[in-house]
Amino acid sequence: MDLKTRRLFSVCDEKVMAVVSADTGKVVATPAICEGPDASAFDPSTGYVFASCGDGNLTVIHEDSPDKYAVVENVPTKKSAAPWASTSKPTTSFSRRRLRSACPG
Repeated sequence: MDLKTRRLFSVCDEKVMAVVSADTGKVVATPAICEGPDASAFDPSTGYVFASCGDGNLTVIHEDSPDKYAVVENVPTKKSAAPWASTSKPTTSFSRRRLRSACPG
């Protein structure tokens, strides 16, 4: 969540991120993202929003204003990478590979 502009970032199927006003509940933007989203994160020091996806990409979006978002790039990661965490240094992020069980059911 961007605490300053009070925007929530939800990654959704159909390759879209819903940016929602925490005050009104209104969807204010729907930037395109990678396929099979797992998680989103916001870096208040840079204004970048991130969406990690199972298709092997990390979509980087910039918050140009509270209601305007521009896709910067899709960074290749590892296919089926799971949600990630970032450090206090905005240029560093970590992703772990999701292991799929061979067990039935």
